[in-house]
Amino acid sequence: MSQLRNDRHLSVHDLRRRVAEGELDTVVVAFTDMQGRLQGKRMHAAYFVDHVLEAGTEGCNYLLSVDVDMNTVDGYAMASWDSGYGDMEFALDLQTIRLLPHLPGSAMVQCDLVTLDHRPVPQSPRTLLTTQLARAAERGYVALAGTELEFIAFRTSYEDAWNAGYRDLAPLSQYNVDYSVLGTARVEPLSRAIRNAMYGAGMDVESAKGECNLGQHEIGFLYADALTTADNHAVYKTAAKEIAAQHGMSLTFMAKYDQREGNSCHIHLSFRGEDGETVFWDESGNGGRSTLYDHFLAGLLATMADFTLLYAPNVNSYKRFAAGSFAPTTIAWGQDNRTCALRVVGHGKGARVENRVPGGDVNPYLALAAMVAGGLHGIEHELELPAELTGNAYTSGLPTVPRTLLQARDAFAGSAVAREVFGDEVVDHYTNMADVELAAFDAAVTDWELRRGFERM
Repeated sequence: MSQLRNDRHLSVHDLRRRVAEGELDTVVVAFTDMQGRLQGKRMHAAYFVDHVLEAGTEGCNYLLSVDVDMNTVDGYAMASWDSGYGDMEFALDLQTIRLLPHLPGSAMVQCDLVTLDHRPVPQSPRTLLTTQLARAAERGYVALAGTELEFIAFRTSYEDAWNAGYRDLAPLSQYNVDYSVLGTARVEPLSRAIRNAMYGAGMDVESAKGECNLGQHEIGFLYADALTTADNHAVYKTAAKEIAAQHGMSLTFMAKYDQREGNSCHIHLSFRGEDGETVFWDESGNGGRSTLYDHFLAGLLATMADFTLLYAPNVNSYKRFAAGSFAPTTIAWGQDNRTCALRVVGHGKGARVENRVPGGDVNPYLALAAMVAGGLHGIEHELELPAELTGNAYTSGLPTVPRTLLQARDAFAGSAVAREVFGDEVVDHYTNMADVELAAFDAAVTDWELRRGFERM
């Protein structure tokens, strides 16, 4: 028996019973791909409990070697035309069985990816994270995390948005509704549906609030262990889009939809001891921070440029990094300072670091793996924490995060630390992902180019 994450998740016994009683007819078997999307199969529930629970199921390994449009592309060692695009096994994680209240008769189980001889696929985002969490556990640490994911919602359906080229869409709010109770009331039918569905799917929903851009909102969830947080993040991101579509609406998590504020995904992370004891706080330490915490922060700063590819994986991600936008540009830390890449907040058991670099397009498994690996690097090498930045980080003159995907790609590919902690095959795999994205963008003719050059050049 696997221990349930909470009493709203389903045990195998509960799943079997609900299927036998006709309450469930569909089980979604899903994993998270490189782009952070859920991929997998919808299975008839009776077949799932009679066969898949014991025998498992498989899928093509090209699912970890395609671009956003699902095109097969060159450059991946793990899967190619030359190797025949074989199968990999979807290894069920029975702790993740959950209802999907927004989809009638449906449950979901999330998976790890393993080879047909049962070896973990190192390039799988979930494996990247579990590998780093295992490294932390070997040293006596448990990682706790929360992700704050923003989206922009529109009254336009996905189909109409596609047909309109994603231009001139009608946002759900027409002015800045940051913290506005009145301004968010109009969005409440959609927001409430998402909150309640996610609670029923086993997530601990905290709150919903408006944000700055037109139609921009955020739904917050309680922190959990890092793997649970990443699993929930992936399910929520897909479900929110599905629920929006059910309401004839659409929403986007892309990092920068327009020239106003982008969608962020601030990630909060802390370490605890194996028995839950606080390791980031020491009342006799520097401002209450423990020496371990300072080393951890120093490691995040030291690896920030090298690991930015895992925090900002797309061309569009880098449009968000703009001065005065609440998106960071400077590799610095500050106490409750929202202009820095790392915002240090809380005290005692609540002491944690907020990484403000990731946008709404981030793959949570990759970002959390990078943060855990960076923190462990600082702890193991006892790195010294630079001085706190006070004031405006945008005008500090300190080093900045990479400003383009190409810069981030080169930093990651050439990083000795990345190759040490993730391995060459992982670094080469995600470097190739960046190369594929860059080649696609370089081949595109944008609206900006057409408007600028069609007549006047």
